[in-house]
Amino acid sequence: MTKTLPSALPLFPLPGAILLPGETLPLNVFEPRYLNMVDDALAGARLIGVVQTRDGGTAERPTLEAIGGAGRIVSHRETPDGRYLIELEGVSRFRILEELPGALPYRVSEVDYEPFAADRAPPDALLGEDREGLTRLLQGWFSAEKIEADWESLTAAPLARVVGRVAMAAPFAAKEKQALLEAEDERARLALMAEILSRKLAEGAGGPAN
Repeated sequence: MTKTLPSALPLFPLPGAILLPGETLPLNVFEPRYLNMVDDALAGARLIGVVQTRDGGTAERPTLEAIGGAGRIVSHRETPDGRYLIELEGVSRFRILEELPGALPYRVSEVDYEPFAADRAPPDALLGEDREGLTRLLQGWFSAEKIEADWESLTAAPLARVVGRVAMAAPFAAKEKQALLEAEDERARLALMAEILSRKLAEGAGGPAN
């Protein structure tokens, strides 16, 4: 299945955003270079790599994290003012090997999916894990941070989906999000999320900014 994923992947640098396998990320695309990227993706494999920025580089070419998430465009709509509203569905994480030269206005890199081959397998159901413990931590932190949550949906969703959705949507620091993205598997991600939430509550809700 890895063979169906392109080794050359267009990159969408997004500070504070990650894309996990099986999750959906809505994007509002308005910069000309990324409109061009979406057009090219729609005409090709429909895949875009979402990767966080880190300190360094310039506004035009920020330094990127080594690991990101590849997503397939599953819906797109053009607005009257020329923006694209798209949804990416996470397919697999990847490691950036090297950035490819070229005349395109956006960045393209050679990437490796093999370290994350398990991302294309059925998700771990996380049976036997402490769902109630995670729910208590989430309720405590959400309450302290005054974050609204649809607890009915969170309670009904499989635990792995809860962890994935919270990892992507919650206002964690960029370093915390990156650590959650890079966790070896769903169980490791669940354990790390519980650790992050416990630390935030002990430090006074939000905790340090990074």
